[in-house]
Amino acid sequence: MIEKFDRIERFFALESIESEAQPWTMSQTWPSTLCDSPTAPAAGDPWRRGRQRLGRVVPGTLLCIGVSVLAIALQAAEARLFGRAWLEALVLAILLGTLIRSLWTPPSALAPGIGFSAKLPLEIAVMLLGATVSVRAIIGVGPALLAGIALIVPLSIVASYAIGRAFGLPPRMAVLIGCGNAICGNSAIAAVAPVIGARPGDVAAAIAFTAVLGVAVVLGLPLLAIAAHMHAYDFGILAGLTVYAVPQVLAATAPISSLSAQVGTLVKLVRVLMLGPVVMTLSLLMRGRQPRQPDTGTAGARARPTLATLLPWFIAGFLALLAVRSAGLLPASAIAPIGGVAGALTIVSMAALGLGVDVRALAKAGTKVASVVTLSLLLLGLMAALLVWIL
Repeated sequence: MIEKFDRIERFFALESIESEAQPWTMSQTWPSTLCDSPTAPAAGDPWRRGRQRLGRVVPGTLLCIGVSVLAIALQAAEARLFGRAWLEALVLAILLGTLIRSLWTPPSALAPGIGFSAKLPLEIAVMLLGATVSVRAIIGVGPALLAGIALIVPLSIVASYAIGRAFGLPPRMAVLIGCGNAICGNSAIAAVAPVIGARPGDVAAAIAFTAVLGVAVVLGLPLLAIAAHMHAYDFGILAGLTVYAVPQVLAATAPISSLSAQVGTLVKLVRVLMLGPVVMTLSLLMRGRQPRQPDTGTAGARARPTLATLLPWFIAGFLALLAVRSAGLLPASAIAPIGGVAGALTIVSMAALGLGVDVRALAKAGTKVASVVTLSLLLLGLMAALLVWIL
């Protein structure tokens, strides 16, 4: 159990607030000020070390829960004053978190909890969503949509690469942006970086802007769906094809309908599963070359992504629960409570996501990177809208 917590802790460190100002490396771990302090327990006392690390997560997590409670209260106030909640608690949590972060920089003691809350609860929510979907729903998606997704991903990568090169970006950075936009944002960037030997500065710039733009997409897409009077099914396809991360798809589609959330998640999962073939293809293209290593800047053997990178645990859990639901092993009475838990966890993570967004990162990323990422995302959105129209 302690070893599992250690792995989770190291994983969440990549998303902590303090990491925004640090050069990105594939070997980055929990900040040394937190795990190598003079008061840290001896290596032979894992339970005490686990309790101390858990204690570091609690303050930031409580802050996220507090923002979530405030968001839920504001939603209830909206419903009482206007007869309905125009802004869901999910959206309010992001807005409140971003507002707080813009006016106040959380101290380093809160960073572990904020990073923790931005990832694990939302990933659990995505996993639980598998209990609300059946194989019949996947079959209902149809081969035409699956083929469209499989076609859009490589086309988007090639188009994004062309845009990046036209703006004068280095080839490897253009590849990072293309894969991040087309597949799954920061996760795709992290998986592709060691394969192509990307520079740390290129990776950091790509991640910095996609993190901010990803939140903007989550906030803007529901408004677009309402303004365009989109059908819930069509909006699910659009969100699944354009939003960066699987958990963010849930955040963007949940305010519209459960159908949008289910369709969007299924579409997004197909995009994520394209990461493996893309990484393998890039690895073959790079064979025989000696690119620089991301963490050393020197030539050498390229790192290979692990199975956990290509198939995250929460996606595997989603598929497992989907199988359980499809086999009829899950009582119908359990579906609603599971959905409620997933919704609550999502609100907490949206608060953490807002607290972790530094709008000043836009300036740090540079105008070229910002322009390429934005144009690439708009192009992907046009491709997705065209697919929706064709279907």
